[in-house]
Amino acid sequence: MSKRNKIIYWVATLWLALGMASTGGVQLARTKDDIDLMDRIGFPVYFLTILGIWKILGVIAILVPKFPLVKEWAYAGFFFAMSGAIFCHLAVADKGIADYFGPGLLVVLTAVSWYFRPAERKLV
Repeated sequence: MSKRNKIIYWVATLWLALGMASTGGVQLARTKDDIDLMDRIGFPVYFLTILGIWKILGVIAILVPKFPLVKEWAYAGFFFAMSGAIFCHLAVADKGIADYFGPGLLVVLTAVSWYFRPAERKLV
């Protein structure tokens, strides 16, 4: 792996981990804004707990060495959760760029981190 690719991987991965861990923590805290968002989208509030726990476990999975199969599942989960968030905002016709920026950025960081991951973090 070239030095350039290693830098791209770690920058994307650390920003992804920070984004997922912070949003997971906020979801576990069940802030009023997040509860209002769940109501507006039509999801039950307990969904915040599920998302928060899985995001934090996913961060651990992508940062810990070894376990490439678990990493693949974590990347897939991040992609599905964040692309799903974008579609949920579209479904309720949210118009603010802020509603789409966070999940959109995390989708991009997920894809970049996954693409540039080192060979020892891949299944094959």
